[in-house]
Amino acid sequence: MTQRTHSSASASPRAHKPADPAVYFGRPAPGWRARLFTIIFEADTLPGRIFDFSLIAAILLSVVVVMLDSIEGINFRHGRLFGGLEWFFTILFTLEYIGRLCCVRHPMRYATSFFGIIDLLAIVPSFAALLMPELHALIDFRLLRLLRMFRLLKLTSYIEEYSMLGNALIASRRKIFIFLSVVAILVVLNGTLMYVIEGGPGTAFSSIPTAVYFAITAVTTVGFGDITPRTDLGRAITSLSMLIGWSILAVPTGIITSEMTLQKVQPKPTTRTCPECLASGLDADANFCQSCGSRLPHYEHD
Repeated sequence: MTQRTHSSASASPRAHKPADPAVYFGRPAPGWRARLFTIIFEADTLPGRIFDFSLIAAILLSVVVVMLDSIEGINFRHGRLFGGLEWFFTILFTLEYIGRLCCVRHPMRYATSFFGIIDLLAIVPSFAALLMPELHALIDFRLLRLLRMFRLLKLTSYIEEYSMLGNALIASRRKIFIFLSVVAILVVLNGTLMYVIEGGPGTAFSSIPTAVYFAITAVTTVGFGDITPRTDLGRAITSLSMLIGWSILAVPTGIITSEMTLQKVQPKPTTRTCPECLASGLDADANFCQSCGSRLPHYEHD
């Protein structure tokens, strides 16, 4: 999969960013490939929406099949059915992958892109298990089946909110890195202090790394209970760490939320496409194409 086109049809810098499939992968010349490109990579047409929703349903159903097939009792009774469904989804995703390669001008760019690799990982395990059954002698066969769960990542190319969350994480990455580095310093100091207070031969705090592990569970308020302080001072420090943990956990949430709020106030791009010249990124309220002047069909938007 790849992201939907969110560029402008005008000659602005945003119209030529590499993330635009029409620019980076190459929109084909008018014909069946161009129509297929519009269906697969554009979201604002009826066929494109049907394509999107159908693949979302197929992705979710294929993951459910893999999960149910891992249950021994269900697999014993319906293993053949699940096997048939798995091959149905594998062939479906294979045809989709081939279709994406056929409808772009630079297929290798798509094949080596993030979503192109994800698409390949969604179909390779089934064919690998079929072509190389001796793999079970080298690795657990379940590993190949678990790789099919990468199909969940295919959803990120269809739901716009995934992109918004990803952009917010990228925009706040420096702040989050600084925050995590401060937390790391605190847990190392906390763990070292707990080792000095509670550590010793034959104790639960047998080393500084073990004490740091305990500090992490205390700060995150998880408290597995496999390691517990014995002294009153150690318990007091642990209690303080837990209280501090409550306030620490709220910091990254605020950072990411502020970035998402900034994105919401910006104009929302569209993937509206002209049916005549296939220009994309047209304004939501436009009645005519900005590129060729053709009248545009009615556009339904929020």
